[in-house]
Amino acid sequence: MSLPQTSSRTLRLAAATGALVLLSVKAWAFEPGSTECIAPSGAGGGWDMTCRLVGKALQDQKLIPGSMLVTNKAGAGGGAAFAEVVNKRGADNNLIVAASSSTATRLAQGAYSGSDYTMVRWLGSIGTDYGVIGVPPDSPFKTLPELIAKVKADPTSVTFAGGSAVGGWDHLKVLIAAKKGGVTSLRSVKYVAFDGGAEAITQLMAGKVNAFTGDASEAKGFVDAGKLKVLAVLAPERLSGEFGKFPTAKEQGLDVVGANWRGFYVPGRMSDDAYNFWVRQLNTVTASKEWKAAAARNGMEPLNLSGEKFADFVKADIDQIQSISREIGIIK
Repeated sequence: MSLPQTSSRTLRLAAATGALVLLSVKAWAFEPGSTECIAPSGAGGGWDMTCRLVGKALQDQKLIPGSMLVTNKAGAGGGAAFAEVVNKRGADNNLIVAASSSTATRLAQGAYSGSDYTMVRWLGSIGTDYGVIGVPPDSPFKTLPELIAKVKADPTSVTFAGGSAVGGWDHLKVLIAAKKGGVTSLRSVKYVAFDGGAEAITQLMAGKVNAFTGDASEAKGFVDAGKLKVLAVLAPERLSGEFGKFPTAKEQGLDVVGANWRGFYVPGRMSDDAYNFWVRQLNTVTASKEWKAAAARNGMEPLNLSGEKFADFVKADIDQIQSISREIGIIK
């Protein structure tokens, strides 16, 4: 009888079909629902831009269902958002959170009380955003050395504003530039913190402060509108695109590089399937020609890391910032 042979063939077919089903289930184990990106700042800042640019790219490329909700949660230099994710939304599979060198700086300095970088999962970067130091269009300062010379002569005569907290990355960039320019009383340099670069530039325009320290992407709209004069870009060499017309600090004799990476973290208890889903989608976005064009328009240079490579990168960044912070007396 041929029944045993037929049964054997049937069993093999069933096994193969079952394996395909299992592979399919495994590949699609996570299906996103209503997705959300938290921007730990007010509208218009760098974190807000990160959420909105990537959210739009995910939607346009049909990598998520519908659109992505962007929630602005300002406070404590990103600490309010970090605390909410850790304490209230630690297992949310549909949530990503904008992060940057400012996030790493605050974590490096222990500014998020009771928190450290291991409490979340680090998803990936979308680019790096070089720092800028700027002044109002009618400012008497024409170059960065002129501004730093004024600070050196009287550290209290110039007030800088930035979108990170005191001791944060925007603040550190100014202190590093001041140190390179021969300022010895770094603790006397005046800095006012705001919840995002947009608010800092608004205060500059209102005459409340004298200079802005931030990043090219968050400054771009104000530069285009003629409301901010860039004295220096804190990059190793001139940027490509529209910002290429601005000199670097190094060109002006101050060897200062201030790179602000931009990316995302996700809740610490996000499932592996969800985490892998977001890694894949983010990699798809950053590899696309549409994204590369959008990043260039917003002053970002390429830096595409994801998954464990990005987690290792963040850890190294935190270690470096701790070292710099100790050197200039921000932490012991």
